[in-house]
Amino acid sequence: MARTGELLAIDGGSASVTGAAFARPAVSLSRLVVTDFRSYARAELLLDGRPVVFVGDNGAGKTNLLEAVSLLSPGRGMRGVPFAEVARDVGNGGWGVAATLETADGQTRIGTGLEAGDNSKARTRAVRIDGEQASSAGVLGQLARVIWLTPAMDRLFVEGASERRRFFDRLVMGFDPSHGTRVNAYDRAMRERNRLLSEDAPDASWLAALEEQMATYGVAVAAARNDTLLRLRGAMLTAADTHFPRADISIEGTLEAALAHDAAVDVEVNFKARLAASRGRDAGAGRTLEGPHRIDLVVRHMTKDREARACSTGEQKALLIGIMLANARLLASAGHPPLLLLDEIAAHLDEERRHALFDEILGLKLQAFMTGTEPALFDGLGKRAQTFHIAQGAVQQTG
Repeated sequence: MARTGELLAIDGGSASVTGAAFARPAVSLSRLVVTDFRSYARAELLLDGRPVVFVGDNGAGKTNLLEAVSLLSPGRGMRGVPFAEVARDVGNGGWGVAATLETADGQTRIGTGLEAGDNSKARTRAVRIDGEQASSAGVLGQLARVIWLTPAMDRLFVEGASERRRFFDRLVMGFDPSHGTRVNAYDRAMRERNRLLSEDAPDASWLAALEEQMATYGVAVAAARNDTLLRLRGAMLTAADTHFPRADISIEGTLEAALAHDAAVDVEVNFKARLAASRGRDAGAGRTLEGPHRIDLVVRHMTKDREARACSTGEQKALLIGIMLANARLLASAGHPPLLLLDEIAAHLDEERRHALFDEILGLKLQAFMTGTEPALFDGLGKRAQTFHIAQGAVQQTG
């Protein structure tokens, strides 16, 4: 059985273009290999840069391949589970995802995975770039931007604020790959502060040090969110009306609001002072009651001037797609065209909207990965896409 080091040691072969000449997007995968990953003992795909369609029955493993691509970015991927949980049930606990990334600067070989034999859910995955061990997964954000929509996100506007916050932070990471690192650093300092506050006599100097970290990272997180918000709002305001409605986006957060009026240094000093003053209240609540971990993303249907949570299910889906397309358009214009993952995207769109979505993707010159149970859902793409049939842990290109 291969170990992780072998799983990540992918060579740099490129896929050949099928049929007529096709202009590969500025950023795309030419090869994807998964080993002992979810339902796959091993699967290898050669990709020519066209949008990729995975077709198969429910449970066949289509989404697993999207998840593998999502792990070519920082974080826990589109399912957000501990890394140990993506290993194949009948494997040895290790798994690997390897890919060849094509950009204007040439090829980059990326590998990530877990060594076999350690069943701890707290394990950290290894990352290799061109065969060299990387210090952390954060480097992946500098190589490729990966964004996604999943069926679980269909309820984004009607569920708790935490999911909307995570959704927006993923968008922020596209423009600022270090954003996730700062969010994690803030969260670690906050958890340690909460732990200290639960003690009978917490160390005041240690609390002050943690609150200084929270203030520093928290203001940086809020500033990055504000920057992305301005970009998206500008893109939405100037966009033409399409099949996917424009969204008016705002953030409800104290630091984000303060940064709109005051210098970052003043906001940082004030936040640190408020944290110190609220120790008793936070200790009583068992959590920190103020900070960037408490923001909410508010979205309105611009044309109908209605909050997204009050819109129909179909309108909410269309709003989400509109936001993702605007984000992809901004990233492409900034020189970072993303890999776009759309899980079961076509199932709840009528034919006109499906064709509009495909045209948008092709117009943006992105490599998108899409899943569906019926090949007919993607008839509007025809030979403009690479289609793979997924069944029983096997992948076969069709057409």
